[in-house]
Amino acid sequence: MHPIRLSIPSFRSENSSVEKGFTVFKIDVLVNGRLHSVEKRYSEFHALHKMLKKSIKPPEIPSKHVRNWVPKVLEQRRQGLELYLQTVIMENEVLPKIFLDFLNIRHFPSVPKTESCGSFDTESMESSKLSHQPVMVYLRDPYLLPSAHDTFSNVVIEGVVDGVFYPDLQPR
Repeated sequence: MHPIRLSIPSFRSENSSVEKGFTVFKIDVLVNGRLHSVEKRYSEFHALHKMLKKSIKPPEIPSKHVRNWVPKVLEQRRQGLELYLQTVIMENEVLPKIFLDFLNIRHFPSVPKTESCGSFDTESMESSKLSHQPVMVYLRDPYLLPSAHDTFSNVVIEGVVDGVFYPDLQPR
């Protein structure tokens, strides 16, 4: 199961002099214990649905057209949109980037929910690759190995390394 929980707890109607009124839905997103909220109009949900259709088979989205804007109808739409988002999460092992962007989730690993660091299955070499790239590479570990031109050895580091890697080694 994905470490994402979401709900649409509320909505509000907006009236603008430039365009006719619209409804804004507040989405609460809980990712790895951190809660944030995003606000989206139905048109943004509809655009997301069209984009998701290119990569996955998304669930049905509530109807674009509502006959009247009474609170009961808007509440039904809120519930339908909440179920829509939750179904996308539950039915997909890997969430599309467009979906994560819609929820303003950054740096979320695109690893299937059953794997954290790739698969140990030798048949699937593609799935065993990590989903990130190294940022910096050291030719040697600068914290464990003293540089070759040090005139004095670091007794503490040598003792820790010997104790961790060679616990049966007798002192000199």
